[in-house]
Amino acid sequence: MTRTVGIILAGGLSQRFGSPKAFAKLGEQYFYERAMDALVPCCAEVFVVTRLEHMQCFPSSVNVMTDSIRYAGLGPLAGILSVMEFVEADRYAVLPCDMPFVDSRAMSKLLEHHDKGLTAVVSDGRYHPLVSIWDRKLMGAVREALENDQLRVMKILAQSNAVWVDGSTLTDDEKRMFMNVNTPGALERG
Repeated sequence: MTRTVGIILAGGLSQRFGSPKAFAKLGEQYFYERAMDALVPCCAEVFVVTRLEHMQCFPSSVNVMTDSIRYAGLGPLAGILSVMEFVEADRYAVLPCDMPFVDSRAMSKLLEHHDKGLTAVVSDGRYHPLVSIWDRKLMGAVREALENDQLRVMKILAQSNAVWVDGSTLTDDEKRMFMNVNTPGALERG
């Protein structure tokens, strides 16, 4: 049976947002809780990758970790690789904490579309490389990219011949589902 591990990326600086996005709220839930709700039904385990100063803010029931020391602060690829090195799985379902409308149905459907390599979402002409599924075999390519200071996620996707899944096949409301919340006012506009 294929083992899937979830990765919630919650280690950004949140400069435009003004506070850690993982702890922003939509209704009564923190963004990280919404991301967990999206991943838990389709993953054996879920890990939140965050900054050292936020580790103690999460409840003890959450698997929380930081980037590996040698990749600390190098962006989303560092978070993905850190989980890949920490826990073995066949594939990793990745979700950034600042996309609070992505739900478990969409992630389950994305997993159904995944065959091998790397699968990500394109919605309304916008690419969402961090709403994605990564096979374990990509670990070496991610490590090599980080060691060569190549931090762009899109470059790894291009090199890996990623399969782009149209967001409309995952949800009826793709504009809302794949909204990236970078500022506090984005929720009101969305």
